[in-house]
Amino acid sequence: MYKNLEECILDLEKEGHLIRIKEEVDPYLEMAALQLRVYAEKGPALYFEKVKGSKYPAVSNLFGTVERSKFIFRKTIAKTQSVIGVRNNPSVVLKNPFKYLDSGFAAINALPQKKKQLPSSFKEIQITDLPQIKSWPDDGGAFITLPQVYSEDPDKPGIMNSNLGMYRVQLDGNDYIENEEVGLHYQIHRGIGVHQAKAVKKGEALKVSIFIGGHPAHTLSAVMPLPEGMSELTFAGLLAGRRFRYSYEDGFCVSHDADFVITGEIYPDETKLEGPFGDHLGYYSLAHEFPVMKVHKVYAKDNAIWPFTVVGRPPQEDTSFGDLIHELTGGAVQAEIPGVKEVHAVDAAGVHPLLLAIGYERYTPYQKLKQPQEILTIANRILGTSHLSLAKYLFIAAEEEVILSTHKQVEFFTYFLERIDLQRDIHLQTNTTIDTLDYTGTGMNQGSKVVFAAAGEKKRELCLQLPPEFLQIEEIQRAHFVLPGIIAIEMKSFMNYDDSMKEMNQLASKLSKLPNMSSCPLLVVCDDSSFTSESISNFQWVTFTRSNPATDMYGVNETFQFKHWGCDQLIIDARRKPHHAPPLIADQKVVEYIERFYENESLKTN
Repeated sequence: MYKNLEECILDLEKEGHLIRIKEEVDPYLEMAALQLRVYAEKGPALYFEKVKGSKYPAVSNLFGTVERSKFIFRKTIAKTQSVIGVRNNPSVVLKNPFKYLDSGFAAINALPQKKKQLPSSFKEIQITDLPQIKSWPDDGGAFITLPQVYSEDPDKPGIMNSNLGMYRVQLDGNDYIENEEVGLHYQIHRGIGVHQAKAVKKGEALKVSIFIGGHPAHTLSAVMPLPEGMSELTFAGLLAGRRFRYSYEDGFCVSHDADFVITGEIYPDETKLEGPFGDHLGYYSLAHEFPVMKVHKVYAKDNAIWPFTVVGRPPQEDTSFGDLIHELTGGAVQAEIPGVKEVHAVDAAGVHPLLLAIGYERYTPYQKLKQPQEILTIANRILGTSHLSLAKYLFIAAEEEVILSTHKQVEFFTYFLERIDLQRDIHLQTNTTIDTLDYTGTGMNQGSKVVFAAAGEKKRELCLQLPPEFLQIEEIQRAHFVLPGIIAIEMKSFMNYDDSMKEMNQLASKLSKLPNMSSCPLLVVCDDSSFTSESISNFQWVTFTRSNPATDMYGVNETFQFKHWGCDQLIIDARRKPHHAPPLIADQKVVEYIERFYENESLKTN
């Protein structure tokens, strides 16, 4: 088991999972471009020996494949799964106590270990000494992309009441005072947001520590959706197979395992513009007022290594995070939400915009007409659970005769669209919160959600090709078949909602007069129907990252009954709107420039 990040890197290199880049590389776009290219090729982890402007080396793509991630945690993953399983379902220990003896021993590593003082290997440095990595051309500055941001509950201080989260950190740019301030971007519902709210109420500054590096388990812990009451730092010890070691310096918690630590305070009502930043939805999140952290001290240990990643349109390295988390947590969601079989936050749609779920209708065997009932209750539980609460679109199906998987998405959508009653089974939530990074809503954190539910017998046969009737409608410039029952319709660019409502209502009226349209229950209006239909990944990304349910859903033969909206054919307007954030586009000159690493065989893996 590794003691630190350096041991992990040496192990990966020894086993052929990592290569060194000896040539100096520019942290301005160049390192990110290499990471994006190598990840897309399912390549090795990259160790940058010389980072322009910094004496510290850097590493990326550690978690670039699930196989490599499992290799890193190969000695602890099984025991960690066992401990989480016990936490989810304690009764299993009573049934077979001897089987879970190892879980008890493994759990000892979950207890953080307090030390008296900082190791002598830690030295004070400045923010400008750190690698200043900028990933996308319009980013507002350099960012830490794999931070572990630590805060404690002001009402119940101490490490067991702490939060460790991965909230992006802006190191420079905008109006930040060099070496004295950094920007923190986090969502109001996250753990640190709760801590800050309590500190503001008390009129106190919130002490924050940012850990970078250390055992890879610590990085993963910062993004884990853990069972209620389980600390991220206890999980970090479990997965590392080694207790998290720390001390307090000037009142700030400092990880002895980290390669770098930044300490500082967030003061009530002090904010500055943070961003823009190329984010995981595949678009920029724009500049907004976010808390500014006044830097107290910055530490680096001897031989420190700077880990980083690049986020952008999925899949990216954080996709592997998600896959590994799913494997580790196993039945956590099922244990928390009775009656649910699966919940899948779809990576191709940016994770938060789209959820696919499968549940059971267990309590209505006497009903002749099957319809969604229990799965609607389950849907409400899903949308009230942790990170899942950020979802905009939730498709939930009742598993009956056919065995379903949310990870076989073509089959899932086909089964779903064959069974949904669009007049009855669309349930909207308006004027609610959505993901801060999502710009499709009516304002920051403001938008809507929709639950589509399907249960019972098959109600329709789905079209398996583009019906020629669509081409009879003059407003449709082009149309393409996407999946069974789904058609992408290309129309002129979106101008404003007044015009769009007229366009969609005219389209719906003309569609209502065409024959056999029930076989195409979902129509996606987009800017490029060829691109949207090219793959299921493109369909999901375009449809669910460029639309807000309440403002962008229309229907053929719409009905309103007792405040319930329904239709015969669903239309989603997924054209880009003027208020949307721009998509991420790489600097082509940089992309071409990094070809030199391939030409001189710097990236040759053998």
